[in-house]
Amino acid sequence: MAGPDGRLDGAWAERWLRESARVIAEHREELIDLDRAIGDGDHGENMDRGFTAIVAKLDDESPDSVAAALKMAAMMLMSKVGGAAGPLYGTAYLRASTAVADSDALDGQAVAAMLAAGRDGIVARGKAQSGDKTMVDAWTPAAEAAVTADPADGVAALVAAADAAETGAEATKPLVARKGRASYLGERSAGHLDPGAVSSALILRAAVTAAESGSGAGGPGAGA
Repeated sequence: MAGPDGRLDGAWAERWLRESARVIAEHREELIDLDRAIGDGDHGENMDRGFTAIVAKLDDESPDSVAAALKMAAMMLMSKVGGAAGPLYGTAYLRASTAVADSDALDGQAVAAMLAAGRDGIVARGKAQSGDKTMVDAWTPAAEAAVTADPADGVAALVAAADAAETGAEATKPLVARKGRASYLGERSAGHLDPGAVSSALILRAAVTAAESGSGAGGPGAGA
């Protein structure tokens, strides 16, 4: 849960994954439509399948730490999600889990490190940079914003990151894609939101919802 000091523990991480599954399912058709405009049209379906598998795994076994929850999510996404999303998100979660492996609960500084590691994993796997019209355009501003928040307050870092990710995702609309299938469209890719950036923003906002619903709440899965 999120404690009174704004630190985030394994129960929060489980709620985050469950809330991510909920919002991805809620926005499944939107993500499909966004991807249909500039990609294969399967992003919403693939992400929903992956997070449904994560929830099923959580129902069988609750992770005992943030790192364990993120590593489990990485393994499930890599094994269940097709296309580019599985390897990219899987690498992000895996790198993030390594970054917080020594933390029982995350303060703002640890959240910033977690997000930076996730972003770096995406960049390393997908070879994309800011401005390429990819999920990096949500993750980079999120990671940068988290650094500017109170280093002692994990929830404040999440809020700053989620706000920046949403702004970054919206900013992909006028961009011309330089990576992935959307790049095949050239100038015609402009005028459309990048589906990976949108799903990233949804997931980072879910982290905030999980933290806020867990303040003073019960154990794993509370508020899910």
